[in-house]
Amino acid sequence: MAVKTQSNDSVLSFGKIISVRGSVVDVWFDNNLPAIYSLLRTGKNNEIALEVLTQIDVNRVRGIALTPTQGLSRGMIAVSDGKELTVPVGENIMGRMFDVFGNTIDHEKPLSADIERRNIHQSPPTLEKRSTKSEIFITGIKAIDVLMPLERGGKAGLFGGAGVGKTVLLTEMIHNMVGHNKGVSMFCGIGERCREGHELYHDMKEAGVLQNMVMMFGQMNEPPGARFRVGHAALTMAEYFRDDEHRDVLLLIDNIFRFIQAGMEVSGLMGQMPSRLGYQPTLGTELSKLEERIANTDAGAITSIQAVYVPADDLTDPAAVHTFSHLSASIVLSRKKASEGLYPAIDLLQSNSKMATPGIIGERHYKLAQEIRLTLAQYEELKDIIAMLGLEQLSVDDRNVVNRARRLERFLTQPFFTTEQFSGLKGKELSLDDALNGCERILSDEFKDIPESAFYMIGTIEEAIKKGEPAQKTAEKQEN
Repeated sequence: MAVKTQSNDSVLSFGKIISVRGSVVDVWFDNNLPAIYSLLRTGKNNEIALEVLTQIDVNRVRGIALTPTQGLSRGMIAVSDGKELTVPVGENIMGRMFDVFGNTIDHEKPLSADIERRNIHQSPPTLEKRSTKSEIFITGIKAIDVLMPLERGGKAGLFGGAGVGKTVLLTEMIHNMVGHNKGVSMFCGIGERCREGHELYHDMKEAGVLQNMVMMFGQMNEPPGARFRVGHAALTMAEYFRDDEHRDVLLLIDNIFRFIQAGMEVSGLMGQMPSRLGYQPTLGTELSKLEERIANTDAGAITSIQAVYVPADDLTDPAAVHTFSHLSASIVLSRKKASEGLYPAIDLLQSNSKMATPGIIGERHYKLAQEIRLTLAQYEELKDIIAMLGLEQLSVDDRNVVNRARRLERFLTQPFFTTEQFSGLKGKELSLDDALNGCERILSDEFKDIPESAFYMIGTIEEAIKKGEPAQKTAEKQEN
């Protein structure tokens, strides 16, 4: 029987569990039916949390469990205070790691009880609040800024398998964001292996960037309800820094496909009719509810970089199609580049950005980017001929193209701050002007006498000239 009682200015409603099917739980309320997205607590010590997803009729609600449901049985009492799931916000959350409920999971001292908390279900910024001008988000990484510029307040997809440098690239972006934009970084792990979360936490700590970032994880072993809501919880924290503190936020999501996958599990458990390839019928709406909150407003911007897993490398898969429609840039990491030691291992021809237009990045930058792509594409075509016949069999023009392309490939590598302790190379960060200037001078054959090894893992083009001078002098002596 439902009872109403007054506690902390909120009305408590008591219901009775009438059905438990895995993570899906039906609860009977005599009156005062909880609203959609309300949080219910049940179990022996109220340790099990359910989120109401549907109201079946005037007395029954159906919820999805956000915690494991072991020990739950019919007849148990479920309590609702009418509130939604909330997470803590504010300066005190910096440098901490959280779960979907906003509980700290980093073994440090817990947050104070009086910290401000906000609902994870928020509306996207209205059109009049959004910024109308397109701005470039400078990362300080040559290859990205020159060929696939990111949009401030936009969403970029990071495609790549295991071991090609996704985490290192994300860590470097966090380092540069913290150092220059005085911004906040937010890492959201959706369906992550706990090993990856543990490694990332310690990598960030060693790199000295943890105090300027917040981490949140919905691990792979958690129920689908928790994995489905962890993205919304992380976004709520990010929105606080954007809207209340007027700071820029870099939001890293790994992996957005796991969010879709969790939604598919929830939909199946709730008994919804599956759509194409077994996906939930509400796939587009659910993804949009999350993605549309990531935006550039008059107050600040949330710029998102999302790791994207493409099922069976099929780009026509509904999950990939719906994700692509939200992205303004795609960064594709290549195992082949990584095996050649060209880091960051970005496939420069496969990656692209909607920002790379003359109206946004300017005529000079656009023409240079196009010329770089053309040179790299021509080199790609010539590789088969070089492998079969050798470089000497190419025409003079083709040989020049190969020389330019190989120098460009090496110039677009970069030593990272976050890998200094492993590589022994001091990290470098470049302004866009320096990066463009270097590419322009390579394309005009200014450095054809400098060995291509001088361009590998450097910052500005002046470093290549310095590294190349001893080699030039040795070559001249040998000639004489």
